[in-house]
Amino acid sequence: MGNQKLYKGSLQTIILKLLETHDKMYGYEITQKVKELTKGDLKITEGALYPALHKLEADGLLDVEVAKVGNRLRKYYKLTESGTKETANKLDEMQEFLKTMQHLVNPKFSLE
Repeated sequence: MGNQKLYKGSLQTIILKLLETHDKMYGYEITQKVKELTKGDLKITEGALYPALHKLEADGLLDVEVAKVGNRLRKYYKLTESGTKETANKLDEMQEFLKTMQHLVNPKFSLE
């Protein structure tokens, strides 16, 4: 998809869903998984990813675990209990949004 702006409002939901599925991940791993899952259609930049991760952490939705990997420290992000609940809420919201958009762009087609 050429228009990355359409994904911008979904970044937190994407991150939460990946962490729900993969338990804990580090930033670069998240960007690569999104790229893989979207066959390169969506490339999340560090400039978008890290502010989103920091906001989710500040909101109490993520815990951060620091581990030494080789000579480097790596931050792993993991859902908190609140984060798990918020992931379910965000996914429900996303489903409703997609259903609404589908009705708008193709009224003859229904996801139900």
